[in-house]
Amino acid sequence: MTAPVRFPRFFVTAPAPCPYLEGRTERKVFTELKGPHADALNDALGRIGFRRSQTVAYRPSCADCTACVSVRVVAGEFAPSSTQKKNLKRNSDLVTSVCHPWSTAEQFALLQRYLAARHPGGGMATMDEVDYADMVEHTPVTSYVIEYREPSEGDTPGRLVGACLTDRQGDGLSMIYSFYDPEHASRTGLGNYIILDHIRRAAAEGLPYVYLGYWVDGSERMQYKVRYRPLEKLVREGWQRLSDDEQDELVHATANRAATRRRGGSGDKPMFAEREARGAEAFFRRPV
Repeated sequence: MTAPVRFPRFFVTAPAPCPYLEGRTERKVFTELKGPHADALNDALGRIGFRRSQTVAYRPSCADCTACVSVRVVAGEFAPSSTQKKNLKRNSDLVTSVCHPWSTAEQFALLQRYLAARHPGGGMATMDEVDYADMVEHTPVTSYVIEYREPSEGDTPGRLVGACLTDRQGDGLSMIYSFYDPEHASRTGLGNYIILDHIRRAAAEGLPYVYLGYWVDGSERMQYKVRYRPLEKLVREGWQRLSDDEQDELVHATANRAATRRRGGSGDKPMFAEREARGAEAFFRRPV
């Protein structure tokens, strides 16, 4: 006789200012990931747009807004652009290691440099080493940290220039949080390279997708996701592939907004992950 299936209990957060779009309010629905079936639950929820933060799976559940859209790259059909090909070639000497989800002082130091340059004053700016260890190590599912290092010199490992906390799901790789050296003297596009490497890695493992989290139209920090083809978005009817014309239009709009910003336009709010990495306990408010 098999044990009865226990359905997860879902909760909803209290409304709060949206970290993506100024003047809007966000709300999230979430559940705990725990026990022997945590991997299976995380897989199932990932297919319907949930993301993981430590021991919690969450997704937006805003009353009057649907701007957050889950997106994933079809790894086996990915066709790099000329710019992405140059990025792959430029960084092809990096040494990649798949590590157990265990935090290190070297990773934390790199994270601090990344946050100071890219997200000063954001929700993760005050993280200490214990907070970082919680973000990496408190995982009930199959996870690892992928490290990117420069070539070694003799027996000494090369300098760490990038890292990504990644979940391995049944149908793909889910990029939970990545960071890198934002001011490297000779390397550019490290963040994009980490995504490209995940796409290549998923395809080599026979995994169909790389989950990039949420794309938010109007949030500048999310626009890089539309540059990876083919891209699928989650709509009410299920996963839908963006047409070439639709993706061309999004890429063009992104380039125009970036040009405007360089001429003196305003920036954008910190990414949602900066707030969630502080701890899963902040999610729990009231059951749905």
